[in-house]
Amino acid sequence: MNRWRNRPDGSNWGDFGPSDQVGKMNLVTPERRRAAAAEIREGIAFCLSLPLEYPGYSERLSGTRKPPQLFAPGSYNSLSGPRNHDYSEVICDDGVVLCTQYSTQWDALSHYGRLFDLAGDGREQKTYYNGFTADDFIQPDQDGGPIALSLGIQNLATTCVQGRGVMVDLATAFGSGRRWVGYEDFMSAMDCQKVTVEPGDFLMIHTGFGHAVMEMGEAVDVDRLNGTGAVLDGADERLLRWIADSDVAVICSDNQAVEGFDVMGERQGTEMLLPLHDLCLFKQGIHLGELWYLSELAQWLAENRRNTFMLTAPPLRLTGAVGSPATPVATV
Repeated sequence: MNRWRNRPDGSNWGDFGPSDQVGKMNLVTPERRRAAAAEIREGIAFCLSLPLEYPGYSERLSGTRKPPQLFAPGSYNSLSGPRNHDYSEVICDDGVVLCTQYSTQWDALSHYGRLFDLAGDGREQKTYYNGFTADDFIQPDQDGGPIALSLGIQNLATTCVQGRGVMVDLATAFGSGRRWVGYEDFMSAMDCQKVTVEPGDFLMIHTGFGHAVMEMGEAVDVDRLNGTGAVLDGADERLLRWIADSDVAVICSDNQAVEGFDVMGERQGTEMLLPLHDLCLFKQGIHLGELWYLSELAQWLAENRRNTFMLTAPPLRLTGAVGSPATPVATV
């Protein structure tokens, strides 16, 4: 039984069932995985993760998200050998405190929601993909919180996140400077690069932002990063419509949010700060990957006149988390 009477315009709520929690990952069928495996021709693998301590911390860039901190949960212990044996072994354990969305990451469908009138009675409530609500969360101020009881990242993890990746290289198309890319620009780049997107594909967007992060290391230059690389223009309704109609399973980029942050309201056509997040995470169930490292893969693909590959990118199976670090691997 649906939890809603109204669903947002342009959404697919209920199309994969009333209790669905993985959205368009349902389109990654065994047939699509076999097609992805067929993209492996050379057996070369690329790591698509930044070091998880990158980018270097700046409140202007990362807000309250902090880099990971390793710690020793106990002392490092030496184990003596059995009687009559003169040796010892050293055992090392460690732990980590990390923000799940500081560096290379997945956004769970519970990461983004908004106020919406589910019942059609004029009463808006905090709502997430497929009509799940704030009642499906244990809040930070409650015992055992915070936990996303529904739409947690573990749902993405159990899909295994393996399929055909398709690269659109916006850095090659438009250079490394900041550019807002709408429908016309995006279609132009795809046409020039002979990119074809099929239902269930993993759409990868290379902008050069990740390369700049790697060059800086932990000495982050926020002003330089803010002027680096293309960002999708979520105010472009044609671009949003294409994303929905293309039936891509996920969208991943090497920048911070895939789309641009229009904090000054300079883009026309939307009052939302993150309209692409609204489309993908709230309406369509399209998981977003952010701050991936795509430059080496993009260069190899360009040199070999290819734009497709097999992608394997499971998040941590961390029940209730709204995001997760990732170490994606592309194989060509």
